Amino acid sequence: MLNKLQYNAARSRALEYFTKAGIALTEEETENLEVADFGLNELESTGLELVTYINTDRCCAKELILLPRQTCPEHRHPPVEAEVGKEETFRCRWGEVYLYVEGKPAESPKAILPKGRERTYTVRHEIILKPGCQYTLLPNTKHWFQAGPEGAVVSEFSTKSRDEADIFTDQDIQRAPRIKEQP
Repeated sequence: MLNKLQYNAARSRALEYFTKAGIALTEEETENLEVADFGLNELESTGLELVTYINTDRCCAKELILLPRQTCPEHRHPPVEAEVGKEETFRCRWGEVYLYVEGKPAESPKAILPKGRERTYTVRHEIILKPGCQYTLLPNTKHWFQAGPEGAVVSEFSTKSRDEADIFTDQDIQRAPRIKEQP
């Protein structure tokens, strides 16, 4: 669980990345910027900062900020109710992103697995996204991603997002952020 000081520092850093990428946010979007440490309190290695522009029954658009070498942990978007699960496209806007999915493992992967959590990263087929590159994940596809050494800004376009339904390989993950009021 992050404290308020850590949370505010992460938000400030994330806002700097929007500037680097030339992405303008409204005041409301800035206020709604989310910091997700996935309940691990290891934000520098495992976490994500994001703004959700829209999330309707049919579509979702987000901007994801990854600080240098920050990792979004392995997960999948399973079927929910009568839907097959979330289909999503990642498009790199700034920096470099290492995306991992099922398939032939990379011989020399660029990502550095978060210490102590290596066992929770099981898919190792590497896709490198640089600015202008994108990749689409089908529903229920196991995946994880990490920013390169400079950090990254990634646009996500998807069907309806139900983050609370995501299934993480690491059983310690808590998707909903919790902030302690005291440092």
